[in-house]
Amino acid sequence: MKACVLASGSKGNSTYIETEHHKMLIDLGTSSLYVEKKLKELNVNPGQIDSIFITHTHVDHISGLRVFLKKYHPTIYLSEKMKAELEQQLTYSKYQVLEKNQVIDDLSIQVFKTSHDTDDSNGYLIEESGHSLVYITDTGYLNMKYHKLLENKNLYIIESNHDIKMLMDGHYPYHIKQRILGDKGHLSNKDCSYYLSHLIGSDTKNVVLIHLSEDNNRPELALETLQSTLEESGINHPEIYISSQKEKTEMIEV
Repeated sequence: MKACVLASGSKGNSTYIETEHHKMLIDLGTSSLYVEKKLKELNVNPGQIDSIFITHTHVDHISGLRVFLKKYHPTIYLSEKMKAELEQQLTYSKYQVLEKNQVIDDLSIQVFKTSHDTDDSNGYLIEESGHSLVYITDTGYLNMKYHKLLENKNLYIIESNHDIKMLMDGHYPYHIKQRILGDKGHLSNKDCSYYLSHLIGSDTKNVVLIHLSEDNNRPELALETLQSTLEESGINHPEIYISSQKEKTEMIEV
């Protein structure tokens, strides 16, 4: 299994994951043209994408679907509520409602609930042949009832949206700041670091920090916060990558 974050941020999100038998995306919230270009840079034909997993239906996670689905025909995996919402915007014959625990050929997909200001939102644990990837974005908190499910995985792709001081000192209206900080908002650098300090284990090789705010965060702040938290917890931190709104990460072997 390998993964590459193609783009991540408030303007659009999409991540590519490849296994022995599958090529898939999590979200397609940036332009189809951009995603196609980045896939080709990875020597992946966009027509080989067989599935797209949706985390939630905010525009920065689905905006590229309409154009992409005119050219290609992957299965769209999502919740019942997301399906009902998307069907109002986009008629498509290959929506597939995900079960809580789903097996797709060689893949085990486990869905867990995140907390965001939308009708429904999912995180994903994807496992294949002893390799594991956790994907968490756009959530105000991570319910620790999922701790056992998510601990000690090989790769964590997780939101580190904002630095709290930058957010509070910044230009956003107060009600927007409160939304971001709330239980249905976004994980701060400190939140992300706290959860990772409880999840990272001896099998964890890599972490990718995603959905960094261009207004309320800086890559070096997100990195420094995570590194210092892990060091204070006595954890030898894995390789850490920072995603970008405008450029893909390198391909990461899981």
